[in-house]
Amino acid sequence: MAILLGSIADDYTGASDLANTLTKNGLRTVQTVGIPDPALALPDVDAVVVSLKIRSVPASDAVAAAASAERWLRQRGAGHVLYKICSTFDSTDAGNIGPVTEALSDAAGGGIVLVTPAFPETGRTVYLGHLFVGGQPLNESPLKDHPLNPMHDANLVRVLTRQSRNVVGLIDLTTIAAGPGAVKARLDSFRTAGITAVIADAIFERDLETLGEVALETPVSTGASGLGLGLARALVRSGRISSGGATTADAIRPVGGLSAIVAGSCSKATLRQLDIAERSMPVLRLDPERLLAGPDEIAAAISWAGDRISAGPVVIAASAAPETVSRLQSLYGREASGHAIETATSIITAELVERGVRRLVVAGGETSGAAVDRLAIPAFLIGPEIAPGVPVLRTVGNAQGDMLLALKSGNFGGEDFFTAALAMMH
Repeated sequence: MAILLGSIADDYTGASDLANTLTKNGLRTVQTVGIPDPALALPDVDAVVVSLKIRSVPASDAVAAAASAERWLRQRGAGHVLYKICSTFDSTDAGNIGPVTEALSDAAGGGIVLVTPAFPETGRTVYLGHLFVGGQPLNESPLKDHPLNPMHDANLVRVLTRQSRNVVGLIDLTTIAAGPGAVKARLDSFRTAGITAVIADAIFERDLETLGEVALETPVSTGASGLGLGLARALVRSGRISSGGATTADAIRPVGGLSAIVAGSCSKATLRQLDIAERSMPVLRLDPERLLAGPDEIAAAISWAGDRISAGPVVIAASAAPETVSRLQSLYGREASGHAIETATSIITAELVERGVRRLVVAGGETSGAAVDRLAIPAFLIGPEIAPGVPVLRTVGNAQGDMLLALKSGNFGGEDFFTAALAMMH
């Protein structure tokens, strides 16, 4: 299988978001969970998104994992590799966006890397190097309080500089509006100055199309799904996309089985979605502190679900208000409390699948990653979009048989997302 575009995503929900964007914009896409086993037969596609969990791990681990994925993608024909990051650019001063970007650039022989988290469709824009969320600077928006990587600086040039070896440049909106030629000329001047990474402004989709056309001529780029949109459209315009192969219709063939929702995100959007779901289906809200105390809460949740799931979808949520999360982190430590809750929700998810669940919605990036890992799902075929950034996923090579999933980043989806997702899964 020769592919045209490769991507390395720093978490699983972000990978689904990107794969969804590539599919919507004309590329047949598959999402793998890590580097696939050589024995796994992947569908015939144009793009592969390799899902990793490297957003919040030590920088050295993130670099090693991304480098391995990059080699695998290049061996399968990828001429360009996109390092897919979150549109909130969440990272610490130690990385991992800077170190991984530099490592991928070095592996590809050096050169300059375009970097932008802009994705206007979801309200993320970049102007004069500053990231805005729905018109608010990132550091003034509700998304500034990421539970693992709080973001209190909207100036992405500063943010990326603090975690990079080299000077970071900026391509402003005026240059981008002048078209690909102007952007390439500016990049040439940056190369002469020894700059190897450049934050790029983007307000509109046409800006992303310009950046995608320019980036496609380089070996590596770094960005959110918006940059993937630009790259996909540039590939389609180039006439290099062939017909045939896997389609979104293949991804939503009926699977039967039971349905369930597992939520671990503590975002405002997910908390509201849970409130709405409670009107039409049974919802069990776990006590995060009891989850940290031992296995009793997990066993009780599994028993609760077992009594109800044959009658219709059930929802099990470890989501909590921000103040509760802060208190748990202060008592148990940020990493320990997060890991314990992810482990608990993944155990519950696996038990639900053991009991016949074949249509599954998981809310939260870390929650989704832990669940997919425990289920040992090797890959997904990308189906139609449920909500912006969230497609239906069909498992490929799964030991439990075919399943349909939705992996939702915490802040994505409307109030009725859970019911809408299950309605699309036959």
